[in-house]
Amino acid sequence: MTLHLPDAHGALRAYEPRTEPLPALRSAPGSAFTSRTVFSAAHVVADPYADTSPDGPAAVDWDATLAFRRHLWSHGLGVAEAMDTAQRGMGLDWPTAAELIRRSAAEARTTGGRIACGVGTDQLTATTGTTPAEVRAAYEEQLAVVEESGARAVLMASRALAATAEGPDDYLEVYGHLLRQAAEPVILHWLGPMFDPALEGYWGSSDLDAATDTFLEVIAAHPDKVDGIKVSLLDARREIDIRRRLPQGVRCYTGDDFNYPELIAGDEQGFSHALLGIFDPLGPLAAEAVRVLDTGDTDGFRALLDPTVELSRHLFQTPTRYYKTGVVLLAWLSGHQSHFTMVGGLQSARSLPHLARAYELADGLGLFPDPKLAEERMRNLLSLYGVTR
Repeated sequence: MTLHLPDAHGALRAYEPRTEPLPALRSAPGSAFTSRTVFSAAHVVADPYADTSPDGPAAVDWDATLAFRRHLWSHGLGVAEAMDTAQRGMGLDWPTAAELIRRSAAEARTTGGRIACGVGTDQLTATTGTTPAEVRAAYEEQLAVVEESGARAVLMASRALAATAEGPDDYLEVYGHLLRQAAEPVILHWLGPMFDPALEGYWGSSDLDAATDTFLEVIAAHPDKVDGIKVSLLDARREIDIRRRLPQGVRCYTGDDFNYPELIAGDEQGFSHALLGIFDPLGPLAAEAVRVLDTGDTDGFRALLDPTVELSRHLFQTPTRYYKTGVVLLAWLSGHQSHFTMVGGLQSARSLPHLARAYELADGLGLFPDPKLAEERMRNLLSLYGVTR
């Protein structure tokens, strides 16, 4: 059973895998959550047999991709579709994202699952001549697809707007226009540059205090059109500050994959709901923790989720945008897909020592439904890299 895992210095260390999963993973899904609204940003499963290249059209295994969404829904989690976890802007092009939105929204209608879908501008490549009006039109095209699907829209941060906006007024104009025309309240997504360097200076300033003021100004002008905000800045104190300044009825969905247990648990002045990439690999455990929280047992909630933070911080370590590689590794090891292949070839974006540590941390938590399968697959991956012990 012993595996020999490589560390960051090139040495191999012996590791004894678990033989049983965490008991919480064997619990039958329960009733709907009552205290928090929780979305998992879900990954896409690549088609391993497609004859494509990293810069070619995305090739998706639709059956496996939709099966994973059913897995999340079965545990009571909502699905945040076509977000950065699904490799938007990193292999997944807009035509494929649009198809993903339509297919997943149709599946949600069949299963009764909650779904929200990303609206961006990734069909537009910004040039020196691109105008905010063109960015707005790109947003409108994607918003129409999501609204026609029947899903809630998540207005994601736009690389094109970051590249063309001259200051806060351009953000106020573009977002104001989109919110006025949105058929239903949307979720606004502030994705920090640690997830996408092209988003540096979003909301018109690299000064986060100034950017926060502009962000809140957009919301204050249209509180009836904002269901909530997703904050992905990996800064718990800033999220709490923003959360406390939101208009009544506007939710804060934490996107902080470093500090999510404390932010979801909350304090005497409020709490965050969740829209998290880390809830892709943590789905059943996260659902169990939220159900414990529903009973008012904050300590029990923290006891389940706090031990997962080390794994999450590992997956989301710098360069953070490559966290998807670890997420897909864990999906493969957990048996949710038959291969470790990613859209755009991003399975190569993390080193073997990084992947080995991800396996070790996940196995130590008991996250694998079938630890023996995970051990066998990890052994095969190690062998592929030349580890034969």
